Amino acid sequence: QVQLVESGGGLVQPGGSLRLTCAASRSIFSINAMGWYRQAPGKQRELVAVITSGSTNYADSVKGRFTISSDNAKNTVYLQMNSLKPEDTGVYFCNAARVYSGLRTDYWGQGTQVTVSS
Repeated sequence: QVQLVESGGGLVQPGGSLRLTCAASRSIFSINAMGWYRQAPGKQRELVAVITSGSTNYADSVKGRFTISSDNAKNTVYLQMNSLKPEDTGVYFCNAARVYSGLRTDYWGQGTQVTVSS
């Protein structure tokens, strides 16, 4: 079992930056992938960025603006968000995915609100 706690959300003006942090309750060494998802009001949750064994992938809408990184020594994953747009508004969730014997287990944080508005 892994507990995830997000922080760093808030209100920011368009063009601004925020850094989200996801702290895991134990080592993420056995976790296959860590990611950030977001959910805007009235919309489905969508993948924003994922990091696996040092490689990263991003949603097209955030490429070049967001950067995901991890610090395994601190059991922490970050999402640096630059050049924020109003459409980036939503609740951002941290996800940890573990695949073992062909079965995937997902762990989720409680979410942190990001609001981009002037």
